[in-house]
Amino acid sequence: MSKKPSIIVPARLASSRFPRKLLHEVRGKPVILWTAERIRSVAPEFPLYFAVEDAELEDCLKGAGFEAVRTRDDHPSGTDRLAEANASIGASAVINLQGDEPLVTGAQIRALDEGLREGIAMSTLAIPFERTEDFENPNQVKVVRDRSGVALYFSRSPIPFARGQTVDGQWLAAHTCYRHLGLYAYDADFLSKFSTLETGFLETVEKLEQLRAMEHGYRIHVGITDQATIGIDIPEDIERFEARLPA
Repeated sequence: MSKKPSIIVPARLASSRFPRKLLHEVRGKPVILWTAERIRSVAPEFPLYFAVEDAELEDCLKGAGFEAVRTRDDHPSGTDRLAEANASIGASAVINLQGDEPLVTGAQIRALDEGLREGIAMSTLAIPFERTEDFENPNQVKVVRDRSGVALYFSRSPIPFARGQTVDGQWLAAHTCYRHLGLYAYDADFLSKFSTLETGFLETVEKLEQLRAMEHGYRIHVGITDQATIGIDIPEDIERFEARLPA
């Protein structure tokens, strides 16, 4: 086994908001290859694999020299796809990056690695909120931590709740609150067990997969970064991504 966690990127073409987005070309190159080349460039010390369910993605990645592991097409989540892929890869720990986030940074990847330590099943990242509208947006997940950086709770509601106070930009500047970023690292033993865990009430209500781990008593370390992720969720996001590329 590698001493470094393996990066495994779950990738599939099905997407309700932007079908086949991973093969959408930006300057003549599919999004999935922008992501692959970015990861290889900023974090070359980590073994890199893609867990794919589509022959087109597999051919695209392998044709460009990347490792692709074919997985079943009936997984309920990307985490389950990771677990199947790692059953053959055999990494002792896995970093989960997204195929539609082609601007991930090396600092983010290394922070995920550093968060995995004794007694920690998962690590993830968060960034301070700056705008009230983001803090109140249910699509932007909030997280609160204990003093050692371990998650106390994730929610779509604003947490902590500022009872009797007006939450505005000035309040957020004085009271740091954190937005969760959807990047994870997993201990391999936990990853193999995750899909067997019963879905709990909190995950069902909040629609947040990480709450399943917490309901079963697993600890999640939350590292803090000042680097936001930029994902490609809808066609309009392609313009935002291309604007960040060198001329």
